Amino acid sequence: MTHPGVDTAESTRVFGTFLRDVISRNPDNFRLFGPDETASNRLGDVFEVTARAWDAEMEPTDEALAPDGRVMEVLSEHLCQGWLEGYLLTGRHGLFDCYEAFVHIIGSMFNQHAKWLKVTRAIPWRQPIASLNYLLSSHVWRQDHNGFSHQDPGFIDHVVNKKAEIIRVYLPPDANTLLSVADHCLRSRDYVNVIVAGKQPALQYLSMPDAIAHCTRGIGIWEWASNDEDAEPDVVLGCCGDVPTLETLAAAAILRARLPDLRLRVVNVVDLMRMQPDTQHPHGLSDKEFDSLFTVDRPVVFAYHGYPWLIHRLTYRRTNHGNLHVRGYKEEGTTTTPFDMVMLNDLDRFHLVIDVIDRLPHLAGTADHLRQDMIDSRLWARAYGREHGEDPPEIRDWTWPG
Repeated sequence: MTHPGVDTAESTRVFGTFLRDVISRNPDNFRLFGPDETASNRLGDVFEVTARAWDAEMEPTDEALAPDGRVMEVLSEHLCQGWLEGYLLTGRHGLFDCYEAFVHIIGSMFNQHAKWLKVTRAIPWRQPIASLNYLLSSHVWRQDHNGFSHQDPGFIDHVVNKKAEIIRVYLPPDANTLLSVADHCLRSRDYVNVIVAGKQPALQYLSMPDAIAHCTRGIGIWEWASNDEDAEPDVVLGCCGDVPTLETLAAAAILRARLPDLRLRVVNVVDLMRMQPDTQHPHGLSDKEFDSLFTVDRPVVFAYHGYPWLIHRLTYRRTNHGNLHVRGYKEEGTTTTPFDMVMLNDLDRFHLVIDVIDRLPHLAGTADHLRQDMIDSRLWARAYGREHGEDPPEIRDWTWPG
């Protein structure tokens, strides 16, 4: 990686090479489970060292099938979940990859496993087992061909209701953070880990050392995207998830170029449970830590991968909760371009700039032209998408200007 926000990669494809090596080095105690989406989720590099488990008749046109295959792939989420739970109980390790919208199918099975983990922690003779790991990809924001039926980030909401000592949710913004998070999750015991990561080409932000440090913290200020080094920020731009991170950075770039005196702080969240108080979750931040990131009284415009009210729920006891404004998925979707999808839910960079202007009284009368430009930019982007069937190059090919 040369500079933040310039190079592109498919995060789950990079992760696929990691899984390839995990399988190669653990030929007897690791399996990959999932419906028929291994290749679709860009994990196909695993087939360099293994195949799909298959004991039935094979045709000459079949690919990557073998009786000793380590990939358990069948179009039944229930079966994959049951296989993985049983495999973990034998003392071995695995990962369940699934389209984000359809992991709901195994919701009650997840419930029972999470409850079992909670109860068995109190049984002294019960040894720890490898964590139940989910990778949710083909997510809500990039369903350019499948559309509204494939747009649902609500599994996260379901998961966070379970006991705090069991549940972990991660939303890595790029490939290196995905590698760091996944390495941690695959080594862990007695948790349910949910990782949400996109498969489409996307900007990369952090070197591997920086990604490890950021994931270890779980949340942090991105200094290279902020300009509040010498003073308290006027506004905090928070983000959680790969597409929200992209739109937040693009909004920050617009604000820094058009309102150079405005002091911005960009805070990225990888570990969603860091947003909770430390009294509610083991990964939660203390009030002092939370305030050091989001301030005590400055506006916070937060772009989130899923349903926005979850962030309000997680932070409702926080000092600055009243100044927190969250954008996320609000059940608006269709088969459309990536940028039109974020515009449908008011998560786009132009709307985030408008949100900042509307929440800073001292900009009244001084940022009116910028606000109108943002409205016009939304109209222009939508019209371009309708005419050409793709997003404008200025948006599609945007990179961090720093």
